[in-house]
Amino acid sequence: MNPAASRLAALTKELSLAWQQTRESWKDQKAQEFEQKYLRDLWGSVEKTLVVMEQLEKVIAKIRKDCE
Repeated sequence: MNPAASRLAALTKELSLAWQQTRESWKDQKAQEFEQKYLRDLWGSVEKTLVVMEQLEKVIAKIRKDCE
């Protein structure tokens, strides 16, 4: 995985852990709404982005190889 993708994955994991800690004390309906409205979409977007970044990395590697 390229450095940018690795960093994105690590930061997303860090956010997820921080959210889990927050949820230990914030347990009302607003916390659920926040998670559904912002975090689930964010996590889904990050997953898709990581897949695309991996595909892009393969394409770039092929282009480099073809240009040699």
